[in-house]
Amino acid sequence: MTRETAPEEPQTRAKPKAGDSITREFRVGGIRAMEGEGNERRFVLSFSSEEPYARWWGTEILDHSVGAVDLNRLNDIGCLLYNHNRDKVIGKILRAWIENERGQAEVEFDQDVESEVIYQKVASGTLKGVSVGYMVDSWEEVMPGKQSADGRFTGPVDIARKWTPYEISVVSVPADPTVGVGREMADMHKDTRTLDYYARQLQVNANYFLN
Repeated sequence: MTRETAPEEPQTRAKPKAGDSITREFRVGGIRAMEGEGNERRFVLSFSSEEPYARWWGTEILDHSVGAVDLNRLNDIGCLLYNHNRDKVIGKILRAWIENERGQAEVEFDQDVESEVIYQKVASGTLKGVSVGYMVDSWEEVMPGKQSADGRFTGPVDIARKWTPYEISVVSVPADPTVGVGREMADMHKDTRTLDYYARQLQVNANYFLN
């Protein structure tokens, strides 16, 4: 009789270490077209917030307090990608900043054929997903029932105290179905995700870290 080996439980996956690449979708993302002549290909978008985010290892929060987010890379050489594909650069990041505890960016789409296709789909509202790629330099682990060092969060939670976004992506199928442009704030509190969603999320993350 042969015993089948049980698949590895998601909870056994290790939390990313400092410097590992991570991606996440922003639940209440927004892409707003800029007004004025010459701004036709420019948009302002939200790419991050302090909203708690469910990971396979637990709950993650990205700190947006003063000094927590290193925006130098986005502002110096940041690119707008399609689906986190480094070979599909569809625009440039003109500037990035933190406002009301959210990451904001002004982006401009390129004019090559491939970028034009994505630009038209964003302008028409067909593509609405926004995602950010980043690296965490310092974590604060808050145990269940305990308060974070600054007293703003209650555990269990892992807080990215020092982190660096390095690219922003327009995504066609966000891993989190609540992500997107035009979502209302009330949607943040709705969670209709199934076990199938979490299985797909794990596969997306696994594929990203292996590439």
